[in-house]
Formats: sequence, structure tokens, C-alpha cells
Amino acid sequence: MDFKVLELPAMHLPNLFVGDRIMAKGVVFAGRDAVLPKLCAAIKDNSFGSSGIDLSGAAIFHTAVSDAGIGPTSSNKVELEESFLPLCEAGVKVFLGKGELHADTVRALGDYGAVYIVVPPVTALLSKNMRSKECVTYPELGMEAFWRLELDGCPGIVASVGGDSIFERDVQ
Repeated sequence: MDFKVLELPAMHLPNLFVGDRIMAKGVVFAGRDAVLPKLCAAIKDNSFGSSGIDLSGAAIFHTAVSDAGIGPTSSNKVELEESFLPLCEAGVKVFLGKGELHADTVRALGDYGAVYIVVPPVTALLSKNMRSKECVTYPELGMEAFWRLELDGCPGIVASVGGDSIFERDVQ
């Protein structure tokens, strides 16, 4: 099976199409339900800039981080989908998770030139390919804090790019 390698962070995304198989490698930030609304509020009130974390070209993986490993959570939860637009405005280009997104979110990703990649829920594989992890902010949230991960490879399928969605296509 052929994969396109996606080096992260990605200031400019390679030519990606819905259905492309990718292998994400490099630095990824991890966050989910508890931390992303806090992060978006900090971006909105301009207090996030003092954290020293640069989100330009960043990837956000919708996951918690624990000693048991990492694995995608559903990206279509209200807390997560509401974070896409503010995070895109802050420079995020790649979102990793699972589940279908609403049409408004797909359009917003297209407007910002960002991509959504669905990741298989295979915690053992993903954890094996995690080279490092560091809690970068909101440590009081434990495994749902905001983490910096270094991944040696995270397989996925492009689910949304350029305003197109794999979930809106006819299945043959």
C-alpha cells in the first residue's frame, strides 16, 4: 500500500486529495475535549502567545496522552469541531482524528487550506511510533492536557481537503 509522507509541521501542504493514504511524521500537538476550548479561548484573548508555542503549520491530533498510549477520539464532538476555526486562524494546517465532520467545518478547512485526516483506532501501533511526549500547557488536565508528540509514523486517510469530504461521496 502506497502512502504519501506528510512531514510535520507543514507550512505548505503537499498536493493532497480526499482518499489519499498518508503517513504523518514529525511534531504533532495532542489535545481533545478538555483542553481545546481552553486553548481556543487563550488564542481569542491573545494570552496564548505568551506560551511560546508556535502553531504555524502545526498538526493537532484529537487524542489524550497517557501511559497506556495514544489513539484518536471522535473529532465531531461539539468541543472539538468548535476548535477548528480558531486553530486554523492560529496557523494549524492538519487535524488528525476520527469520525465525520459537519459540512460547515469541511468548508472552513477548505477556506484555510487545512486538511483533516482520519486515523485508525489502533492505539498499540500509534504508541509504538511515538518517539517522545511532553506536556506543554494545562498540566492540570492530566492526560487531556496539551501535549507535544514526536511521531515516527501515523497512518491515515485524507478525509477532508479543499472543501471536499470523503463522507459526502457516493460509496460504490
